Amino acid sequence: MKENLLRLTRGSLHILDGTGAWIGPLALRVLLAWEFFESGLEKSMGENWFADIMGRFPFPFSLIPADVSWQIATWSELLGGIALAIGLGTRLFGASLFILTLVAIASVHWPEHWMTLKDLAMGYVITDDGYGNFKLPVIYLGMLLPLILGGPGKLSCDALIARLVLKDR
Repeated sequence: MKENLLRLTRGSLHILDGTGAWIGPLALRVLLAWEFFESGLEKSMGENWFADIMGRFPFPFSLIPADVSWQIATWSELLGGIALAIGLGTRLFGASLFILTLVAIASVHWPEHWMTLKDLAMGYVITDDGYGNFKLPVIYLGMLLPLILGGPGKLSCDALIARLVLKDR
């Protein structure tokens, strides 16, 4: 009885591991692709407000002119969203979007004034009530990490390219 239960558990975990290599990273990629692409689309159709916050950009990003930063952010989000969706250059685009998100947290989402960790924790929210709103970008960072460190998963252009390249060797 115990041996059967152990075998069933191992078999179930093996199936979950195999499925997870396909579905887990795909789910992360699709969610992040939608969020970043939508943000880039908003920027492409909106007005550049980076000039208003350039003083809050961290070094060395504060040295880049607002118009150039706006274009870099817009195209990084648009192209990065497409790349994540299809799993092409996932680690490169994931790392780029990770850096973009860190800059966004520092310049847009971080509270302007805080004295204690309790004050800072009040900024860990989705909506800004005067204490910042860095919760969602931190969630994005957490979602990007497995893609950067572990790759795009088996259901991706990156995996297909790797299989085709390794097949010939």
